[in-house]
Amino acid sequence: MSAWISAPEDDMVPPEIISTVFYSATVSDSLAILVAETVGGTQRLTWGNEGAMQLLGYGLEDLRTLPAAHLFPTLGGGELKLLLRRERTARMTLPVRMASGATVDAVVITTPAPGGRMWAMRILDTTNEQERALRATADAHERRFSALTERSPIPTLLSEQGMRLAHVNDAFCTLVGLRAEQLLGTGWIETIHEDDLDGVIEQVSAALEGAEVETQARLLRADGTVRTTVIRFAHLFTPGMGAGFVGTIEDITDRLAFEAKLAHQANHDPLTGLPNRTLLAQYVAEKFRAGTSGLACLFLDLDNFKVVNDSLGHTAGDELLVEVAGRLGATVRPGDLVARFGGDEFVVVCENVDEETAVALAGRVSEALARPMRLGGVDIRPYASVGVTVQTVEHAAAEELIRDCDIAMYQAKASGKGRITVLDQEARAQARDKLRLVAELRDAIEHREIAMYYQPIFSTRDGQPVAVESLARWDHPERGAVSPAVFVPLAEESGLITGLGRFVLDETCRQLAEWDHLLGTGVVGRANVNVSALQLDDNLAAQVADALDRHSLAPSRISVEITESALMKDPASARAVLQQLRDLGVELAIDDFGTGYSSLAYLRHLPVDCLKVDRSFVAELADGHSEIASAVIAMARNLNLCTVAEGVETVEQAEELTRLGATYLQGFSLAEPMSGGHAAAWFAAHSEDIS
Repeated sequence: MSAWISAPEDDMVPPEIISTVFYSATVSDSLAILVAETVGGTQRLTWGNEGAMQLLGYGLEDLRTLPAAHLFPTLGGGELKLLLRRERTARMTLPVRMASGATVDAVVITTPAPGGRMWAMRILDTTNEQERALRATADAHERRFSALTERSPIPTLLSEQGMRLAHVNDAFCTLVGLRAEQLLGTGWIETIHEDDLDGVIEQVSAALEGAEVETQARLLRADGTVRTTVIRFAHLFTPGMGAGFVGTIEDITDRLAFEAKLAHQANHDPLTGLPNRTLLAQYVAEKFRAGTSGLACLFLDLDNFKVVNDSLGHTAGDELLVEVAGRLGATVRPGDLVARFGGDEFVVVCENVDEETAVALAGRVSEALARPMRLGGVDIRPYASVGVTVQTVEHAAAEELIRDCDIAMYQAKASGKGRITVLDQEARAQARDKLRLVAELRDAIEHREIAMYYQPIFSTRDGQPVAVESLARWDHPERGAVSPAVFVPLAEESGLITGLGRFVLDETCRQLAEWDHLLGTGVVGRANVNVSALQLDDNLAAQVADALDRHSLAPSRISVEITESALMKDPASARAVLQQLRDLGVELAIDDFGTGYSSLAYLRHLPVDCLKVDRSFVAELADGHSEIASAVIAMARNLNLCTVAEGVETVEQAEELTRLGATYLQGFSLAEPMSGGHAAAWFAAHSEDIS
């Protein structure tokens, strides 16, 4: 008899159930068959054949009222799930409850229907003792095997001979969305992506020959989705069968997606989604071929972007950057790379272009950016300065191309905003020389090759030297003497000023301590140290304190000089830093006073001790113009501040400044800057002359 079951018409199981659940089972009158179905979250019996009625003693209508669990009194809820699996046929030997309440030992075989909500049950009575013992042993082995493999979370394949599978576990069935019966034999091969199939077969062949191998392969799920996996094959030999394999599968789809996300985040700007500076450098390096041409870069810097941020807020600034990124992407050619270099700077990289084409593209980009857009209720036109560089034979490395493009952009900025500039070779040479000088300055600072000179400062009261000003000097081994007017601004631009400032401060304190040891404490009373505007932060006081502690000096031995213009960049912040220094106990002086635009009312509230009269005002004394010098000295006296007149070149200037009431004098006519050793000898000789 086939899978069709002879039953009264009203008891007929729907043909689609019979054909999908019972498969090709042969049914006889002695075979007890039941159908269980998930109804309202509970597995219930919904049909039974004549053999089941005879074995269990139930009528069909009584049977339909029973939950499946009622037939199996020894199974808990979790064990019932092992019997009613969704993935595969299950087999157990266990007591089955009859209508009378008694139990009969039986082999129960369950087969799931597609969808996992309906099962066919075959119940085989085991009355023969020997058969019962054999079945119990087989069931024990089956349960152990199920515990080790079928319920393992690791998808597993088992071949006892060649490519044909004898077993797959539930995890693999779940992974590909198919039943075990559909995967046994060679059915599992249908789940391998066709582009990966050759590689998988090659690795299986190696495993059959005794190797342990692995391969990456994509698996096709029943729902059409694809999972990327690593399949590991190990050799398996079954007596009487031959060579087979055990395969375990690791699903790495989510891991690869996460790694790809991290890689994208590492190489792309989170605001605009554009490639960032790292990916830009990689891209240009891949495209760059030394000695060729045709690769071009456009470097864009938005004009007045800070005004947008300051007036409309950072949210509006971010909206502007996103809009600019979109306009750039819509304007450049297909295949051109648009990257956010940082801040309000963008770079476009083009292949197979000459200078004329690159400039034309820069013009289209400028026009696209200049279209009005509305931000924070205000219509604005984003203009940009654009530098253009096309690769030449002079470019030895990819980074040189981007650097030259940056130089061209600064040329455009310098010539007027909203301009497009092609790199000027003379400016390129100057910029590269500047970069070399920055590198050499960094080395000089790190290796303490900056020399310190000290110029004495004299009291007008008795003409005696009372202090020195520390002056940094750089004697370049090839360039010769490099002026502080060159290397100090260079240090500020390149971020080296903090290191230079720390060196000057530490070396000055070290020299004071050495003079104390050689000459006696107090011979050189104080050293004035110049501080850059970029050093005016909350770290300055701590740096001064550390240097003083390191060389066991009192705070009064140091006077910090800060230019008037530096103080006026951010008066409130500068005042806070000065107060920290004052609280530490060091003296404070305003250098180059009168050359800036400070508010005299604000000056009255600054915690300073001294004003330095700029050398330009001192020089005017030679022409009989003493008005400004006289005014500065008088104002300082009224504010109870001392004054240092610098740049004193003649005896007449010294006499006039003394007459005007200056507290201290400094200049070449009095004493030139000297090295630490020469200064020690000078102070020693001067002390002997006094004595």
